Amino acid sequence: MPSLVTGGAGFIGSHLVDALVERGDEVVILDDLSTGRRENLTTALEHGAELVEGDVTDPATVSELVEGRRPGAIFQLAAQIDVRVSVSDPVFDLGVNVGGTINLLEAARRAEVGRFVLASTGGAIYGEGSDRDLPLDETAECLPDAPYGQSKYAAEGYLSLYERLYGLSTAALRLGNVYGPRQDPLGEAGVVAIFCGALLEGRTPKVFGDGDQTRDYVYVADIVEAMLAAGDSSVVGTFNIGTGVETSVLELGGMIADACDRPFEPEMAPPRPGEVQRIAIASSVAADELGWTARTALPDGLVQTAASFGGD
Repeated sequence: MPSLVTGGAGFIGSHLVDALVERGDEVVILDDLSTGRRENLTTALEHGAELVEGDVTDPATVSELVEGRRPGAIFQLAAQIDVRVSVSDPVFDLGVNVGGTINLLEAARRAEVGRFVLASTGGAIYGEGSDRDLPLDETAECLPDAPYGQSKYAAEGYLSLYERLYGLSTAALRLGNVYGPRQDPLGEAGVVAIFCGALLEGRTPKVFGDGDQTRDYVYVADIVEAMLAAGDSSVVGTFNIGTGVETSVLELGGMIADACDRPFEPEMAPPRPGEVQRIAIASSVAADELGWTARTALPDGLVQTAASFGGD
């Protein structure tokens, strides 16, 4: 039985596809290529992976694919991830992140798929971490600050519902701030890619606010290991996937400058309304139940990322 990866032409999804192909899995990818890139899949397609162009929000496409192929596992990475888009068009955000997930869950139920793994989000679901005991674990209150986090939280609820009602084996992974090769340096998400692109092209990176805001940065290869562990497991529930370490934007910029061998002299800009100031997530549950811990130190991951962007 194949593994189905939705959003498999994207940043994280394409790395997961590569890992599944490398270990010998038959892989089918569903992606509408709205943000994903076919070139991310060049090697995987050469080694037998199949790309189906389609949208998870189309029930007919999803049903035909899942019920026709009967995958052993579904990895749901197709998503609307831009916080600003979610604020300006929350109905669209809902349709992709919740509606698309429900379409897949319904098809998985009918096809009796053995495992369903959702790529969810850590920081956007928990919300502001200032004045809270960081790093936050899975028992922390969820206080999304934008429709994006709320839609992912709702999608998690549907996984839990389908597990209770139909016995579908589901896991939701609340990812930290993922970075690494193939992240779009021109996109709205991914400060590491944005800074790398700016520094290597001789542009001035922009820092919003005072630069002291923190995030929990996780290298994409570690995220893929978490996805594989969750896919191979039968444990159900929600799992934080992070390092538990806070790194400020200014600290991060200095590390990226070292990795790119460029000076870090950012333009300081006014803070963006609603931006989380501090967050880090604890992953001890994933360690205990999935056998996963982050293995890549941030400076090492940044060196590999800079090299992928053409750095020294």
